[in-house]
Amino acid sequence: MQKEMLISKLAKLAVKVGVNVQKGQTVVVRSSLTAKELAREIVKEAYLSGARKVIVDWNDEYVSRSSFLYMDDETLQEVPDYVVDRSKYYVDHNASFISVISPLIGVNKDLDPKKMQLAMRASQEKLKFMREYTMGNEAPWTIVAAANPIWAKKVFPNLDEEDATNKLWEAIFNASRVYEKTDPLKEWEEHNENLNKLSTKLNNYQFEKLHFKNSLGTDLIVGLVLDHIWVGGGETARNGIYFNPNIPTEEVFTMPHKMMTEGKVVATKPLSYSGKVIEDFYLEFKDGAVVNFDAKKEKEALQSILEFDQNAKYIGEIALIGEDSPIAQTNLLFFNTLFDENASCHMALGRAYPMNIKDGIGAPIKSLEEKGYNNSMVHVDFMFGSPCLEITGIKKDGSKIKIFEKGNFII
Repeated sequence: MQKEMLISKLAKLAVKVGVNVQKGQTVVVRSSLTAKELAREIVKEAYLSGARKVIVDWNDEYVSRSSFLYMDDETLQEVPDYVVDRSKYYVDHNASFISVISPLIGVNKDLDPKKMQLAMRASQEKLKFMREYTMGNEAPWTIVAAANPIWAKKVFPNLDEEDATNKLWEAIFNASRVYEKTDPLKEWEEHNENLNKLSTKLNNYQFEKLHFKNSLGTDLIVGLVLDHIWVGGGETARNGIYFNPNIPTEEVFTMPHKMMTEGKVVATKPLSYSGKVIEDFYLEFKDGAVVNFDAKKEKEALQSILEFDQNAKYIGEIALIGEDSPIAQTNLLFFNTLFDENASCHMALGRAYPMNIKDGIGAPIKSLEEKGYNNSMVHVDFMFGSPCLEITGIKKDGSKIKIFEKGNFII
């Protein structure tokens, strides 16, 4: 009974705080079949909040796996007109998007990453307008997660399937600030306020560069675009609706300059990408681009990210999270970026967010690129924070201010 009640609370959080559904809105719920219980609750809550129409797009990783295994390359790259028309309908109706994820970790571990890349690239090219709609914050969008036995056994390998699944649900609820005796809407109002205060403090500095260094091998300089904006927690869509794109979230993040990343970064957590788990990897940058890399596991999957398009080897986001964040304190490895990125400083290969630069939302992409914006079809976060990480902010006049010491904020 308690789990059902907490799932209902999580659904309400996704609707009320995640996308902040307004009366008369169209809402699209994109959900894994393994998350059907949460998805159904979200649909109900969306209607109760005044949604005009709620559309559910179901997906199934086993079906996708069969397609990657048995379709020929040419067929994999077909994007039917009805798929494009459906997305155009969503945009035309100013739809909000709720993604309900429930990853089947490792389901694609033996698949050819290049074949998977063909399908993803074809889809991204045909649906470019959708990517700009969501990442450009034209309307609210959010991501929320549901437990499943396969994911749970990966996170809690020493428990039986039922106990592991219950334990993962508990971890999801806690990370999302969904508790039995408190109101998650109020919890998130306070949380957003705290993240906004931290973003404001960083924005006031307007650092030119950030220097990251730890004992694990990371020694990296990341240049920031002029008039960059730090953001954390809630954001305002172009249509004026305040929303939270990630449930959970602990980060404050901004836009790096495409050409101004130099040095080496060592990942501190595995990266789960398209059903594969990339482990023990590093990247070396010169003039903003990755020029060298390695991984002990799934190196080809990492290579497929870097080769996705011409700008995938540049970064589009840099995010700061202290080791004292609630998710970091659980000492859990979720094998999922939505959670793991909120336990560790991270950066994203690929596309940047227009909201992270002054007057960026709604601006032409070409004008943003002239300012250092990275335009790519991918956006893949990976984690490099550690308890020994130090971060120094460097201002335009060369003065330095310590931001992180021993993995935590000190400003």
